[in-house]
Amino acid sequence: MADPRLRKIKIQTGVLKRAGKDCEMNIKEKSSQEAYIEKCRTIGKDEYDIKKQVEVLDEVLMMIPRDIAALKTARENLEKLLDDDLKETEEYQNAKTMLNDVQVPDV
Repeated sequence: MADPRLRKIKIQTGVLKRAGKDCEMNIKEKSSQEAYIEKCRTIGKDEYDIKKQVEVLDEVLMMIPRDIAALKTARENLEKLLDDDLKETEEYQNAKTMLNDVQVPDV
């Protein structure tokens, strides 16, 4: 029977991947929303529309710290699961690759 630790590693690797994507997408959304608001101001769009877009930006800005915290937690949880005696397994290798690929952004 397979080591139950491998299943946990595989799950936590997926959690880290998802957390990394969420964080990355919200950071991209922040940039695009800021650019859109600036464009709306430049072309003289209605103040109500701009206000609503600023509200959307504020929601994105509130999500980024949560995403970063989730990403840090996911990294820590995965690092705790990695034992040297599992180095030869595919799950271990995938987890190490994911830890190298997904970094906590500086925002």
